[in-house]
Amino acid sequence: MSRSYEIRVGGMTCAACASRVERKLNKLDGVAAVVNYATERARVECPADTDPRVLIDQVERAGYTARRVDDVRGGEDGPVRSRVTELRLRLAMAAVLAVPVCDLSLALSLFPELRFPGWQWVCLLLAGPVVTWCAWPFHRAALNGLRHRTSSMDTLVSAGILAATLWSLWVMVKGGPVEPGLGRGLAVLGGGDHALYLDVAAGVTTFLLTGRYVEARAKSSAGAAMRALLALAAKDVEVLRDGAAVRVPVSELLVGDEFVVRPGEKVATDAVVEEGRSALDTSMVTGEAVPREVVPGDTVTGGTVNAGGRLVLRATRVGADTQLARMGRLVERAQEEKAAAQRLADRISAVFVPVVLALAVVTFAGWLLVGGGVATAVTTAVAVLVVACPCALGLATPTAVLVGTGRGAQLGVFIKGPRALESTRRIDTVLVDKTGTLTEGRMHVVDVWTLPGTGHDELLIAAAAVEHASEHPIARAVTAAAAERTDAQALPVSDFAALPGLGARGTVQGRPVVVGRDRLLRDEGLDVPEVLQAERAAREAQGVTVVLVGWDGAARGLVAVADRVRPSSAPAVAALRALGLHPVLVTGDNERTARAVGSEVGIDDVVAEALPEGKAEVVRRLQREGRCVAVVGDGVNDAVALAVADLGMAIGHGTDAAIEAADIVLGRDDLLVVADAVELARRTHRTIRWNLAWAFGYNVAALPLAMVGLLGPLVAGAAMALSSVFVVSHSLRLRRFRPNSGLRPAAEPTLPGPSS
Repeated sequence: MSRSYEIRVGGMTCAACASRVERKLNKLDGVAAVVNYATERARVECPADTDPRVLIDQVERAGYTARRVDDVRGGEDGPVRSRVTELRLRLAMAAVLAVPVCDLSLALSLFPELRFPGWQWVCLLLAGPVVTWCAWPFHRAALNGLRHRTSSMDTLVSAGILAATLWSLWVMVKGGPVEPGLGRGLAVLGGGDHALYLDVAAGVTTFLLTGRYVEARAKSSAGAAMRALLALAAKDVEVLRDGAAVRVPVSELLVGDEFVVRPGEKVATDAVVEEGRSALDTSMVTGEAVPREVVPGDTVTGGTVNAGGRLVLRATRVGADTQLARMGRLVERAQEEKAAAQRLADRISAVFVPVVLALAVVTFAGWLLVGGGVATAVTTAVAVLVVACPCALGLATPTAVLVGTGRGAQLGVFIKGPRALESTRRIDTVLVDKTGTLTEGRMHVVDVWTLPGTGHDELLIAAAAVEHASEHPIARAVTAAAAERTDAQALPVSDFAALPGLGARGTVQGRPVVVGRDRLLRDEGLDVPEVLQAERAAREAQGVTVVLVGWDGAARGLVAVADRVRPSSAPAVAALRALGLHPVLVTGDNERTARAVGSEVGIDDVVAEALPEGKAEVVRRLQREGRCVAVVGDGVNDAVALAVADLGMAIGHGTDAAIEAADIVLGRDDLLVVADAVELARRTHRTIRWNLAWAFGYNVAALPLAMVGLLGPLVAGAAMALSSVFVVSHSLRLRRFRPNSGLRPAAEPTLPGPSS
């Protein structure tokens, strides 16, 4: 048995820190940990008897702070806000003091006649707080790493700032002439052995703090969509108990409780409408802009807003079991996982800092050997230390995943992890189910036909008794029709068995009743007369679905049900084709009905009468042909195909089996959102590739330039800060993502149950 923990890790400043914590945790027996620098979280899988305090101690021994995250609504942005506030204060002071230092140094360098006695001490007075208190986050992390015999980007930054400062102090106390360093320090060969580099130290600190502050702000913004999603839940609810309305915290709500939602209030939890009619604003949960009409019997999702009349609801899921909480966990896990490219970047970052320290020593020694002078050697070594910080490399993937998955959550697309993002790049074929995906999933009985000797009501009541125990859309249609057309109460059923893709059977008033395909009736030993077969074929030719009903050794009649195609299905198929995807309709329904629906929505490739394993075999066949296949489904019978597919997409209101087997979960049962999901995933993956290309290219190009003296420390500091800002800002562009499919149905239909 194993158990999973989430730990918030504090004090990480680069990808190398995350790699260090990850290695430290993975040294424990039976522990598998993944640490994400962007989210500052560690997800740890460990034996069930592991004390979480052992995990926290291990992180702290690595030199970082740690605490458990126990709440599934993990939008804890307090530490992020406090860090942003701290950086803002340090940056403000650095900017106020560094600007006059640099201005003074530049003016005195260009106009020597302006130099006054003791000007160097004025520079020290201004620069001192900048290189100490303002730069303390860098020094603190470097000291912490030194104490634990490790290094990080802060080691490079701190070493660079201290080198420039200590050199300046040495020049001041040794006596002799002192030259301003800024004007000369920008030259290729530095400013000479008497140059003062306090302005460089202060300027580099300010640039790096600016980059760190912008990065922290951007990381906070990157997770804003997810925090907004998790904050949708209502705080309290008006519960009906003993005939009276009592307002209680949502945490006290129980499954089965009835509660009231008035106009303008949030729905407290997943529920079923008991009384009232209204329209629900589902935009923040499913991305659907048009309010959805609900009536008694409809399911509603917690976090949606009642835009119409008073509703009385019965809670079906509470707490961590609600759709909102489940979708939140999916997105959080996606943000904590690592793409293959990021794992490579982390491995590079882990060895990058020691390599750069060695290169700085080599640069220093090299300039001394070629006669460049101590000042030039110090200047170029500082530039090497500052310019090479691998921040952008560590942020390239996690920030894009963070923003992309958060934006997806706003659109009703919940991407489980980076692997799903990578899979969408190769997808060329999409398998879609019919019932509940292309159609509304709200079937209704359109005809009842019986053989002589059997009444319509008798057939309908017997069929409804068996179907009453099933959640299939056809079963619900038959049950509803029996309740509307007859006055009889639903008969009890025993020995019920649902046979996926075929039908159901059960014992009603002592006699076995079979409801389903003609194949099922024959397998059960029931005779199906030719006249009944002819009636079935005639109705199926019209595109309706027919189920046969039989007992006592023979079929007795049929029930015809129909399902309407969603208004958005045809535009959705067109959107999929525009993305270069080939749609295939795979359904357990009959050939005629399947082809009628396929023709209506624009799908020519149709596979009908497919059992659950048959759907998976269709996927395997297409894969053998060289296709990369995505499957869209929502029922138990789709779970196998979802697991076999290269990319599985499950309707969020589908079964747990389908959701667990899928790679992407769709918040609404509308095929248009499939096109949105593919488009968003591809855009996110493209952003990751550009980020990594920039991060690798920047470090490869900047290091040699700094080593040969073409980048001064100030330019190096600005370049390093801007590289991180570029990567994060490029990722933040995903927040403005708008699907190109553009079309939306006039109203969101009632959500279906498991599909055929």
